Amino acid sequence: MKKELILESKIENITFVENLIDDISKEFSIGSEVYGNILVAVIEAVNNAILHGNKLDISKKFGVVVELVEEQIKFIISDEGSGFDFKKVPDPTHPGNVEKPDGRGVFLMNHLADKVEYNDKGNILILHFNIK
Repeated sequence: MKKELILESKIENITFVENLIDDISKEFSIGSEVYGNILVAVIEAVNNAILHGNKLDISKKFGVVVELVEEQIKFIISDEGSGFDFKKVPDPTHPGNVEKPDGRGVFLMNHLADKVEYNDKGNILILHFNIK
């Protein structure tokens, strides 16, 4: 199974991603805990792609590809931005960063997904979730 969305970088397009997650969750009987992890992590990734990657430029697109491979579902989120160094994202749990907003989304994705991968440029993210 493979499904794909390519959308303009508008916040309201997150609704299409939420609907895709809901449909996949129903189709594959994904449990509520995994569903919640997927929803929060993928929406955070898409939000980052729109806001930080494409900087709300509607001439730029973001993509969401969903692939089901055996007992794992992968969400591949991409944007047309210049990328970022995911290794240098500040840890929001560090006492010096608790008041800062940076890094919270990446932190959430890393803790909710079973595996997180980035391309070298930092504009493609793959979130893996075990569904069985």
